[in-house]
Amino acid sequence: MDLSKIKLVVTDMDGTLLNTKHEVSPYFFELYHRLKEKGIRFAAASGRQHNSIAEKLAPIQDEIIIIAENGGIVTDRGTEILHTPLDPSVINRILSVVERVEGSKPVLCSRNNAYILKKQVKFVNKLKEYYTRFELLHDLKTYEGEVIKIAVFHFEGSEKHLYPQLKKFESELMVKVSGENWLDLSHNDANKGFALTQIQDNYRISREETMVFGDYNNDLEMLEKSAYSFAMANAHPNVLRAARYTTLSNTEMGVERILEQLLAQLN
Repeated sequence: MDLSKIKLVVTDMDGTLLNTKHEVSPYFFELYHRLKEKGIRFAAASGRQHNSIAEKLAPIQDEIIIIAENGGIVTDRGTEILHTPLDPSVINRILSVVERVEGSKPVLCSRNNAYILKKQVKFVNKLKEYYTRFELLHDLKTYEGEVIKIAVFHFEGSEKHLYPQLKKFESELMVKVSGENWLDLSHNDANKGFALTQIQDNYRISREETMVFGDYNNDLEMLEKSAYSFAMANAHPNVLRAARYTTLSNTEMGVERILEQLLAQLN
């Protein structure tokens, strides 16, 4: 595997770069600085809120590209370069379906904030890991601001309990099972692959010069944009089939192991 031409590294966060405690390893930051010295650009891509990603990568947040909300918002060294909101006309239709699904916890995701129902206050402890800025509302349908994404959480599993009810929106929206408990609905262009294409075009970086890591279905579009796509050992079966290569799990520092190989070939 010849990695000598790589100019851009893109990694998902949860289940990929983050360990089971949702932490970034100190060793990753060491590898990042060595990659930076070699002129390699780095992007973090996640369904998380922008602020949450930035906090996880606080020491380098002003130096990197952040693809947040599955590609709904993209910043490059602190400057927003892309944002793709939902059509307002579809929001309440989605919420009407979600509210009929027992156990569902909808989250309206805006540029800088998230909104959940006051009656679901017990959900806050789980939400805090992914959304560092949020407010509680009596009725989400009364919110009139811009919405980038609607995320829906289910404690018993998103693929089984949410997707069957919400897949009807696939004809007009991006509907993604983005984690074991999460499902996301967004504009068709609000995906990690579309965002990555914009970054590649901006920097004139080809798919043969791009390395991508992912573990869940919301990573599929960006895996297609790289000739060096890696599925984590703990990845969803769809990702394991789609990626060209595999690496160790997120608990075994699978991303770091490949970055070591990359650096070895750049020396």
